[in-house]
Amino acid sequence: MKNPVPQAASLLLEKLMLLVHIRPLPAGSGGETPPPAPGYYDTSCFKRGDLLEVPRTLFIHFGIYLGENRVAHMMPDILPSITGDRRQIQQVVTNKRLILGVIARTASVRVDTVEDFAYGGSILVNHMDRLFENQVLGSEEAARRAEKLVGATAYSLLWNNCEHFVTYCRYGAPVSFQTDKFCETVKMIIRDQRSVLASVLVGLASIVCLGVAPSTTLPTIFIPFFLWMAG
Repeated sequence: MKNPVPQAASLLLEKLMLLVHIRPLPAGSGGETPPPAPGYYDTSCFKRGDLLEVPRTLFIHFGIYLGENRVAHMMPDILPSITGDRRQIQQVVTNKRLILGVIARTASVRVDTVEDFAYGGSILVNHMDRLFENQVLGSEEAARRAEKLVGATAYSLLWNNCEHFVTYCRYGAPVSFQTDKFCETVKMIIRDQRSVLASVLVGLASIVCLGVAPSTTLPTIFIPFFLWMAG
């Protein structure tokens, strides 16, 4: 029988990461913010096979530039699993489609204009190359890999997201540094909470076994307890 704890932890992490992947809507808006008009970005500095990054408030979105103002990128999306209508699927992914896609663990590697891909954000080009010295594939190879993967695919915020897609295409290894960093942060928080709880339990045990602790030590025991409860 599989241990349910790792599965539950994985599910919790995915739900937390979902919250930071939702595109925020402006106050009072009843729908999606329209992307900039064509020509907003200068694509003359992009080359086929380039890895494009769009930093957002809490995460980074990634894509592979294919040339001619086209970017291949992975987006969670429920539509590919319920319809084959390419015209509907090709429309800009709304938050509702994105959330349902994450829940259903379905996505598509789609080709959009630079404007639709960036959605008003600034673009970094090949910024990750510094992390993959001597592992950068040829630009044409990266673009071809991206083109071969266009279409519906399985999705996971932790194990198969847009960063896994682009690192596979450009470096030959599907990895996600922002996912790893997020998981390490959650682990650190859990370890800190456990250490506080452990110190509280040890303090309480010493009171029970040795009698009431001196008044000077009581704050040391109960302040971490209240902090743990508040967290």
